[in-house]
Amino acid sequence: MRPSHRTTLLASLLALGCAVVLWMAYDWFQGRFLRAFSQHTVVFSGDPLRLPADLAGPGAIRLVHFWDPACPCNVGNQQHLAELVDKYVPQGVEFYAVQKAGSQGRLPATLSHLKTLPTLPGSSQIPASPAVAIWDRSGKLAYFGPYSEGLTCNSSNSFIEPILEALSAGREVDATHTLAVGCYCPWSVSN
Repeated sequence: MRPSHRTTLLASLLALGCAVVLWMAYDWFQGRFLRAFSQHTVVFSGDPLRLPADLAGPGAIRLVHFWDPACPCNVGNQQHLAELVDKYVPQGVEFYAVQKAGSQGRLPATLSHLKTLPTLPGSSQIPASPAVAIWDRSGKLAYFGPYSEGLTCNSSNSFIEPILEALSAGREVDATHTLAVGCYCPWSVSN
């Protein structure tokens, strides 16, 4: 075999090997980190939700984050939630977290400021997570639903900033029933 053919063959085999390695890496990444995006609609209804007795009634604006450690959809909103905490805690908004019953896990260090509620009356009936409930200063549930629609959540597609801005300005909000298509995981065992 002439040296030029040998070099061409070696370069071709090297390129083929690189392509196979890249394809295997892509396939591994897709299987490990990407989940199928479900196009079904989730109906969020806040009717059964109540604040615990020690938090109920007039006070600060209170945001409760519902999360399931096993749900891959949490990753898409945790950075956004940390940004919300940074922006609204100085304005007096209180942040709480309710973890899915029977699940094990911890919030990332960036969300360590969230106060943990072991349970929330009515939370066993919510349809999916991640979800959020916001009570106004009078203690009335103002919003219950997802952080946003779609696969990921950030400040450009979030429902939360407009709600918190309106409540901070003293405007009334009544959005306790929402329909959304997004990345959600079932909350109750029966779902």
